[in-house]
Amino acid sequence: MELPADKQKLTWHGRLASLKYVRSLVRLVWESSAPLTMATVWLRLCRAVLPVAALWVPKLILDAIVALVTHKSGSVARVWNLVLLELIIVALSDVLGRLDILCESLLGDRFTNLVSVRLMRHAASLDLASFEDPSFFDKVDRARTQTTGRLTLLTSLLAICQDVVLLISLSIGLAFVSPWLIVLLVAAVIPAFVGESRLNVLAYSTFYQQTPERRRLEYLRLIGAGAQTAKEIKVFELGHHLARQYEEIAGEIYSTNRKIAIKRLMSGSTLNMISIVGYYGAYAVVLIKTLTSVISIGMFAFLTSAFSRSLLCLERISGSFNEVSQQALLLSDLFEVFDMEPSIRSLPNALPISRPVRRGFEFRNVSFAYPGSDRMVVHNVSFHLLPGEKIALVGENGSGKTTLVKLALRLYDPTSGEIRLDGVDLREYDVGDLHRQVSVIFQDYVRYEMLVRDNIGFGSIQSRDDDTQLGRAAYKSGASKLIERLPNGLNQMVGRRFEGGIGLSGGEWQKLALARAHVRDSQLLICDEPTATLDARAEHEAFQRLSELSQNHMAILISHRFSTVRMADRIIVLAEGAIREQGTHQELIAIDGRYAELFELQAAGYR
Repeated sequence: MELPADKQKLTWHGRLASLKYVRSLVRLVWESSAPLTMATVWLRLCRAVLPVAALWVPKLILDAIVALVTHKSGSVARVWNLVLLELIIVALSDVLGRLDILCESLLGDRFTNLVSVRLMRHAASLDLASFEDPSFFDKVDRARTQTTGRLTLLTSLLAICQDVVLLISLSIGLAFVSPWLIVLLVAAVIPAFVGESRLNVLAYSTFYQQTPERRRLEYLRLIGAGAQTAKEIKVFELGHHLARQYEEIAGEIYSTNRKIAIKRLMSGSTLNMISIVGYYGAYAVVLIKTLTSVISIGMFAFLTSAFSRSLLCLERISGSFNEVSQQALLLSDLFEVFDMEPSIRSLPNALPISRPVRRGFEFRNVSFAYPGSDRMVVHNVSFHLLPGEKIALVGENGSGKTTLVKLALRLYDPTSGEIRLDGVDLREYDVGDLHRQVSVIFQDYVRYEMLVRDNIGFGSIQSRDDDTQLGRAAYKSGASKLIERLPNGLNQMVGRRFEGGIGLSGGEWQKLALARAHVRDSQLLICDEPTATLDARAEHEAFQRLSELSQNHMAILISHRFSTVRMADRIIVLAEGAIREQGTHQELIAIDGRYAELFELQAAGYR
């Protein structure tokens, strides 16, 4: 039976297939810094040659000493010259090693910054549907948390190249004395390589499967010791419960990882005995040749050291290959995210939005089901939003109000039907231009724990440094008095996350979010429950100001407060994703239908 796509890469075939991303990694590293990349490669190659010289010179020293002491041939000066040469080689090796560490450290920082920025930019281009998919979150979480470690894959590749060059040089000397030394060398490493490979596949498989649990741990950490959750955690006495949940999940992960670590220890110890037997088998071969005067004592020292070093090289190469294949599996998560393409995008030669909009938005028999679901959350919805008109969407939770807003913003495309703007299908327009013509504030607006200037200016990033425009947006939202009270005005840090930040109430955060929507000079204003945390008077004033300041602009308002909704030119009542009623407040009250029932229920609470 064929494995699912997300599990296939855990097999040997999948590991080899994942190596295709190594080229992409090398390209990214080169783009991070070509000079540092070249310097790192050159230093690695130099360091691959020096160990051979570091082994050969002691051989010459030992032979020179034996000849001088035993045969009274040679000179003391030659011995000291060779010692000086060995000192130079050791010192040069140390300097090159430190330079290599420096270059790789700097290159690592450049690479991490480059990949992090690209990941952020690419994620911003993807469909909203991707961010509502838990499997996508798992993939992005692995990609993001592993970004800083991806350069270790390139380091492993360079280490393999360095060891291969060294191994070839050392093997020439071993093969010259006895080809059996090469056979013993390979036989001593292959079992360890196969065993380690199997354990690496198991380790990655476990890591892959633990991603959701690790995300749960991070979430428990966040809410268990977070400023925004602290009040409820204390009042509801949730601290011990959350800690216990964390401890249980962490304990399960630890238990699984412990089993793998023990298995690796036992397997490694057993397979290492094979390497030890191989080494002493080669030692015996070289010793016999030395005792029979086939080779000199210096050559004996060189060959035993060369075999030991070759054995270490082969072990490092096999270990590095396992690490490369494992890192490539992890790397695949990053590049699979980079390979994702948005389905909501502008067509070639996309149309710009008319300025001003002439005929408005029209929903024609629009139905929609979220990706991966067959349940239609919107059913055959049709309505027309005229230029300058303000409509309100009313209905119980889950009736489809926010979904209609997402469709109007083209964060999703309809499953069936079409949305037209000025008589043209919305998909014909440039997506970026559409978004630039819309100001929106959602119920779950973001609280940016940054400067007030950023909280407002993010609505139109070009206006971030325009104090006049920011002030005008703050006035429209009712945030002017708040900003006047802050010690540093627009340059005040808000939120408690960073030093110097000032905490704000829910209503104050909401006013900043409203200002963010107002700072953009747009043709359509969408307010999706934006004033839920304001008191009734503040909400009424906010929407009264909104009504006054949005003359000749289209607006879509979602609110559960009917005192606010009645300001709209037209009210659309939704139930189970379909339009049940529409009209003005007076018309809907006169119908005495769904709207009148909801209005009466809410009004009764104020009597």
